[in-house]
Amino acid sequence: MKITSVLRYFIVLFFLLCFTACMHIFVGQGEGPTEEEIIRPSTNPYYHYSLGVSHYLEGNLDEAIHEYEATLSIDPESPSVTAELATLYAKKGKITEAVELLEKSLLYNPDYVDTHLILGSLYLKLRELNNAIKEYKKVLELDPTRLEAYLYLSAIYRDEKNYKAAIEMLRDFLKIEPDNAMGRYYLGKIYADMKLYDQAEKWFNKTLDIKPYFESALLDLAMIYESQNKKVQSIKIYKQLINHHPSNLHIRLKLGKTYLELNEYEKAAREFNEILKMNSSSTEARFSLGLVYFFEGKDYDRAMKEFLAVLKKDPTNDRARYFLASSYREKGRHDIALKHFEKIPSLSKLYSSARIRMGDILKEGGQKARAISLIRKAIDHDKKNADLYDFLSSLYEDDNNLTAAEETAKQGLAVSPQSIILHYRLGLIYEKAGRREESITAMEKVLKIDPRNAEALNFIGYSFADSGIKLEEAEKMIQQALTLKPENGYITDSLGWVYFKQKKWGLAIKYLRKAAEILPEDPTIAEHLGDAYEEAGLFKEALNIYRKALTLHPKEKKTIQQKIKKVLEKMKTKKMSSTVIHQIAVKKHSTVQ
Repeated sequence: MKITSVLRYFIVLFFLLCFTACMHIFVGQGEGPTEEEIIRPSTNPYYHYSLGVSHYLEGNLDEAIHEYEATLSIDPESPSVTAELATLYAKKGKITEAVELLEKSLLYNPDYVDTHLILGSLYLKLRELNNAIKEYKKVLELDPTRLEAYLYLSAIYRDEKNYKAAIEMLRDFLKIEPDNAMGRYYLGKIYADMKLYDQAEKWFNKTLDIKPYFESALLDLAMIYESQNKKVQSIKIYKQLINHHPSNLHIRLKLGKTYLELNEYEKAAREFNEILKMNSSSTEARFSLGLVYFFEGKDYDRAMKEFLAVLKKDPTNDRARYFLASSYREKGRHDIALKHFEKIPSLSKLYSSARIRMGDILKEGGQKARAISLIRKAIDHDKKNADLYDFLSSLYEDDNNLTAAEETAKQGLAVSPQSIILHYRLGLIYEKAGRREESITAMEKVLKIDPRNAEALNFIGYSFADSGIKLEEAEKMIQQALTLKPENGYITDSLGWVYFKQKKWGLAIKYLRKAAEILPEDPTIAEHLGDAYEEAGLFKEALNIYRKALTLHPKEKKTIQQKIKKVLEKMKTKKMSSTVIHQIAVKKHSTVQ
């Protein structure tokens, strides 16, 4: 509301008549203005102060500052006027002037708490954290009940990752006001930063005991559940928030994305469609709906419709273009897919992945040389991307150019020495080259980086078993791998193969049969199961599984044919032996009679 000149006159008059009510503002004027000062208002600090307040209420900061400055020119020692003027300076962005004013004020009134408090906030704006800490500590020294000082100090310590000091500040804060929701909330935030999720959850819940629908606390609690993969709990919180804020599209989007991560596509689609009803221009909801169609039922036509709608509104949306290209690829439209993948710029986070997808398409089309050239150029743009080196190495490996494959993997490791995929790739290359010891060394490096890497555990365990060495160690490693990935057919096969090498035929058959059920089209697993049946004397079962292995186009076709021949001979020998035994038994029976 605009303050008229008449209203300003009455405000000034009011302050002049009621000056005795605000005399505490000024230092050295305990008896109020003299008669001469009232007659000559330009020399009266009350007059200028009241005008300053009037201008401030009107929103005219420049004029307010002018009057406050006039007030201080008459009474330079007033700490409250100084504090208010410093605040106005700060509002106008004159932080340095504000600091200088407050520092000067402390020479007259070193124990004025508000001066230290405002000065601390200004130092904080200037990122002079040590000075800010000093001022806030002085505030607490002068008045330990000033709760905002505890919060500011805690925030500074948290920013510096001095979590112990930050927690101490908040605990001191809560001793004074134990039911303060913000104190509890910030304590939860610090524990979340420290990844002490149990403590963070505890304090967020304590916050919600006081303010049950405190949105920030609920969202932070949901994020904790998300980071621990407790998505059911996070969904419960999002639904609780939506019940109270049904039009909050941000929360509804989080709920939909969580459903999407859980592959609960119908529920995810419902949330995204609800968002689009309220805001049809939400590109994030439309993109997410496209993902639902892409992953659910592989409805690529509907997915493309959504991605194209996003790109029509925002042609720079790389995520929509990436999945549009992926949809065209799944539809077999490789030419269009390549064009869209190619449009993803080198600065995009999806650039390297797009180039790898392009390489896949070219490889499938028999254009390996072009794929290699493409990935080499991609590496020039993204020299530290381990996925690019791994894919290029795999292209060389497919061509049986193991030297180039090894060199590429090593080049990648030179810039990304902790890359699990490159150490693993190197292990595969060494294995293919018949350098088993080196392959095991490479996989051991994988386990140093990730001791729970199931593939590396299985690789080393199977290598030991296949060589017939360290069978107990191999069994332990493969069992650990199977615990991590219980439905993995290859790991199940490895465990069966360890038992085969240990001549534990029953256990070998149990796990090899399960592996064959998981991967019925794998010729090597079928051959392993046949070997176990043969050693256990189950020749008929061995013959059937060997014959099946032949239909799966194994690399070692002649070896399996020889095994079939061997089993047939054993079956014949067994049958002949049974016949001879039967004849002897009959002859013996006749003699007795």
